[in-house]
This record gives sequence, C-alpha cells and structure tokens, in this order.
Amino acid sequence: MKKFWTLIVAAGLALPALSQDTAGVKETHMHVQTTFDLVIHAPYAETAPLFGPNGERAWAGKHWDPQFLHPQQGRDEQGAVFTIRHGELSAVWVNTLFDTGGRHFQYVYFIPGVMVTVIDVRFKMMDAATTGVNVTYTRTAITPEGNEHVAAMSEGDRTAGPDWQQAIDAYLASRKTRSRD
Repeated sequence: MKKFWTLIVAAGLALPALSQDTAGVKETHMHVQTTFDLVIHAPYAETAPLFGPNGERAWAGKHWDPQFLHPQQGRDEQGAVFTIRHGELSAVWVNTLFDTGGRHFQYVYFIPGVMVTVIDVRFKMMDAATTGVNVTYTRTAITPEGNEHVAAMSEGDRTAGPDWQQAIDAYLASRKTRSRD
C-alpha cells in the first residue's frame, strides 16, 4: 500500500515537471518547502492522535472539518481519504503514512488545477511528558495560476507553528480543567 501511495504522489508531483513550452517560454511551477517545530506538553500517546484528521478537530478550529470518503466511519488511519474546504476551493486529502510506532505521519492533498501539498509530521519523545513535533509542508503548483496559491499558503505555513502551538496548548489546558471539575 505504501508503494502504491508513493507512486501516486510521485506521479502527481512529476506532472508539473512536464511544463508546457508555449512559444519558446517554459512555464514555471512554484515549489516551496517550509518546516516548523512544536513542543507539545503531553506524552506521545496523547500527542499523536491530535495530528490525525479527526483528532485535529479538537484544536484546529471550525474550518477544519474533514469529510471522510474512506473509511466511511472516518477513522484516523493510513489510506484514509477525505475532503477539506479551503475557502472557495476543495482539497482531496490522502493519509499516505500513519505509523504511530515509527512516530511518522504523512498526508498528501491536492486542489485540482491549483497545487499538490505533502505534509510530513515527525514526533520525538523529549521526555515522558513532552513530545517534539516537526512539520514540513512541501507545496508544488500544478498550473501557473497555482503559483499564487503556493506563495500565499507557504507564507501562512511560515507562521503556522506559533498558531498551532497556542491552539494545542489551549486545548490541552481545557482538558485538564474539565478533568478537575
């Protein structure tokens, strides 16, 4: 299954390399990689589920509303396929790697006629109560028009770390408060 998704992703990312040459001018497709780190004040067993499509609902805000196509029960698992609205656009997401034992998740999503995005999430146990998370976004425009989207979304990726950190910290704090009540 992993080889299948790797092949699909590679084919999707290779497609832009076949840029059309119009009147001797080759079109360029923007390709940007952005990385940020988080420190989650929870053990890995509690942290990992927060980075699954369903688990992210707890902290990501109302805009994060995955609509599962597979599995129908909407479980966080490798091979899950779901859609997410990005403003006026709709993205199709695939969970290409959900390796809790290996502490590595990966998602690929595409917005038809715009771009392909690979999100790589790696976890590192810092101590029994703290988990480091490294997130890398790799965005590739699949049309010249997609360059604008890649530029704008990559700029947002550069500032996402503190936003994610604050949202996850707030969620974890609210859980602790509720458990005391």
